[in-house]
Parts: sequence; structure tokens; C-alpha cells
Amino acid sequence: MLNSKSIKLVITDIDGVWTDGGMYYTAEGDVMKRFSVKDGWGVIFLRRAGIPVAIMTGENTPIVQRRAEKLKVDYYFLGVKDKVAQAEALCAELGIGLDEVAFIGDDLNDLPLLRRVGLSASPVNTPDYVKREVDYVTTAHGGYGAFREFVEKLLADAGLLEGIIKECLAKG
Repeated sequence: MLNSKSIKLVITDIDGVWTDGGMYYTAEGDVMKRFSVKDGWGVIFLRRAGIPVAIMTGENTPIVQRRAEKLKVDYYFLGVKDKVAQAEALCAELGIGLDEVAFIGDDLNDLPLLRRVGLSASPVNTPDYVKREVDYVTTAHGGYGAFREFVEKLLADAGLLEGIIKECLAKG
């Protein structure tokens, strides 16, 4: 794994990472997504570590916006066509480089950014041609805690996870 201590931003895709990649439709045509509450802890842990989180997804749905707002995610970008360009713009705003970014994505449209960041990951149920190109493959499937696992690995490698867990336990 690359130097986790140099990571200053974590970017995450949503569909296939925070969700199982499925889209559920009601009889009325409403779209629903299933999120794992486990991944919310990943956001909390990063907040405690002082590392901002950005959601970057090609989907443009109020469901993702609501989830981001509920978790108080620092940045969220919906309907993104070019994730590299969006990530570069955010990095410029934050005064950091792509080499200081960790990104977890799961499919073909994520590969250009996965190839450019300092630390890349994908869930285990990602296509093999994506998994071959990332630094870390989670044991969890997308939608079942893959984001949290990646965050915990990142923070553990940086020597921060145990302290954050103790803080969370102390605050009840």
C-alpha cells in the first residue's frame, strides 16, 4: 500500500461502492437505492482524522444528495461525466495534488481517476480489469461496507484508526 499518511482527501464513487449497484423501481416508477449504514462510519472516521470526503458519481439523483447531506459529506458532485477533471478542480481548490488523493471506484468510468490518484481501491465484486489496476481490493462487496473497509485500512496504515476508535468509544 502507498503512504497512507500523505492522503489529504478521499473520493468515493457511489453505485457499486456504497450501493450494491442495483436500482430498485417502485410500481410508480420511483427509483430507490440501498445503502449500508456501515459506510457512514467511514465518513465519521475520516472526519475525526481531519480528512475530507468527496462523493463523485455519474448518477444525478436526489437520493445520493440526501445521503451525502445526512452524513455531512464535505463535497458531493452528481452527474459527473469526467471524474479526473472534477477531481483536479477540487484538488486545485484544496491546494493538493492527485497524488494526495485516495479514490475508491468500481467500474470502467472510474479507471481514469483510479489510475491517477495516490491510492486507489475497488470492492471485491468489481470487474477483474479494474481490480488489476488498483492498490487495494476490499473483501467486502459494494453496498456491504466496502467504503468503510477501505477507510479503516487507510487509517490503520497511517496509524490513526485505533485512536479514532477510542475517541468514538469515549464520546459514547
